[in-house]
Amino acid sequence: MIAVGARPRMRRGVLLRYDRVRERHVLMYPEGVLVLNDTAADIVAHCDGGATVAEITATLRLRYRGVRDNDVAAVLDRLAGRGMIEVDAHG
Repeated sequence: MIAVGARPRMRRGVLLRYDRVRERHVLMYPEGVLVLNDTAADIVAHCDGGATVAEITATLRLRYRGVRDNDVAAVLDRLAGRGMIEVDAHG
């Protein structure tokens, strides 16, 4: 599991975009497209390599009720497993 002190960022070549046809945010990457729900899109939007998982969670708590560090880390862990997100080795 990604640590709450980790600083996630999108992998090079991965772009967060809004797909007007699907009316959803998507991650575009060389191998294809991954459609995201609104919460996952908000998480990814904060993955700039500067914010920690804990900081991303705190920001999301302003918009969503009941957001926990472990929930955000779990989403990021799945995205990292698919090669969409990279994590600072020190996190």
